[in-house]
Amino acid sequence: MSGFRRGVRLGVDVGRARVGVARCDPDGMLAVPVETVPRTDAAVERIAALAAEYEPLELVVGLPVNMQGADTASTLDAREFAAALLARTRISTRLVDERLSTVTAHAALRSSGRTQKNSRSIVDQVAAVVLLQQAIDTEKSTGNPPGVTIPLDEESS
Repeated sequence: MSGFRRGVRLGVDVGRARVGVARCDPDGMLAVPVETVPRTDAAVERIAALAAEYEPLELVVGLPVNMQGADTASTLDAREFAAALLARTRISTRLVDERLSTVTAHAALRSSGRTQKNSRSIVDQVAAVVLLQQAIDTEKSTGNPPGVTIPLDEESS
């Protein structure tokens, strides 16, 4: 486990209607759901409040690229949201490929017996957990932080 940076992380799964938030313990043993934030003008402010509460080492924001690894409209949206979070919190923000996190989250909820309809309120949190857990596992297995960091001076326009 050499190279794993100790510290709480917040996982952020940016969606058009909702933003799922998860966190992990300082040792990165387990990612757990925190809350689903409605995607309104207040979303960045709410996540900044959660960041103030949990004091994370970094924010891990899912980057929804398509299966070929190319950007989509959602990718741009996630990048802009991440930049707004960074500008607001000044906490290191990392963009991580989350290609399968929502699919994995839906599959996990289905296998636990939940329907698509009654999973809607928590699927974003579960996707954030999946995203964050993948990021932690990647860092632990490779010794390198996953994804790319947004430079602090790259303010959103």
